[in-house]
Amino acid sequence: MELPNKSRSHVPLEKVTDYLLSETHVVGKSKAIYFRSYGFNDENANDLANGLLAIAQNAQVESSERSPYGTKYVMDGELETPNGDMIQVRTVWIIETNDDTPRFVTAYPAE
Repeated sequence: MELPNKSRSHVPLEKVTDYLLSETHVVGKSKAIYFRSYGFNDENANDLANGLLAIAQNAQVESSERSPYGTKYVMDGELETPNGDMIQVRTVWIIETNDDTPRFVTAYPAE
């Protein structure tokens, strides 16, 4: 299954810089260590955001779960890094109740 309305997927840049790449965020700092180890940083945060969008637009949904807030979709995909490596990443997207735009929630290494 494809992500519903995948062409309208959105990754807020602040979610990348203030969460995924933040070395001080309580939850995000472990993710920052991972993504920064492959060359992602504040200067190329747009590249990370664009790579995550590419997963939303090209990968298949692995699982979905409904909640009072909307439906979350889990998608795995490959992400090209500034170091030239290809890494496997699990992404989570949400389409909130009364909305139809997929919004990025988080990403971490896929197992």
